[in-house]
Amino acid sequence: MIQTLAFYLFAAMVIASAALTILARNPVHSVMWLISSFFNAAGLMIIIGAEFIAMLLVIVYVGAVAVLFLFIVMMLNIDFAELRAGFMKNFPVGIAIALVLLAELVLGIGAYRAGALELGVPDGSAAPILGASNIENIGALMYGRYLFLFETAGLILLVAMIGAIVLTHREQRAPRGHQNIAKQIARQPEDAIVNTKPEVGKGVQL
Repeated sequence: MIQTLAFYLFAAMVIASAALTILARNPVHSVMWLISSFFNAAGLMIIIGAEFIAMLLVIVYVGAVAVLFLFIVMMLNIDFAELRAGFMKNFPVGIAIALVLLAELVLGIGAYRAGALELGVPDGSAAPILGASNIENIGALMYGRYLFLFETAGLILLVAMIGAIVLTHREQRAPRGHQNIAKQIARQPEDAIVNTKPEVGKGVQL
């Protein structure tokens, strides 16, 4: 009974948060509703016993992606009037794309129920370890059967990160008037202070 109530609570919150993510006029509020949607989706994953996916939703999506979105939106100087104008301008295109995606979803479900689509059947080679949790079973597959693919994906991400750093790296040139800290520290007192004895009425020569 408690599990059923929790499912309907999390499901309703996911749907409401997703709708408010799209309908919110303030981008910061939209990102906050997106974070709420991720948290409630993680709760649904825990209910069905997929705690690994729930952990990924909280750590990766909430802790990294959504917070990054929030920081970017807060730092941008957004013209809300222009944003609303662009929304209304592209609203028909968005409705058309949504209808196309809905038609594809309906056709896919209809084809599956009619028997036109045949899904893969497990062959037993990746059978779960009895008495182990989902995280232990996923770890055994990733670091056992799929170790080469897992390491290859890590190398591809590493190369992509290095490429992004190389492409965006710029040599910083010292602008005019830039202070040279090392030169200032190495300066001697006699180079910084000059004692003069000006004569009366002649002033100081610079």
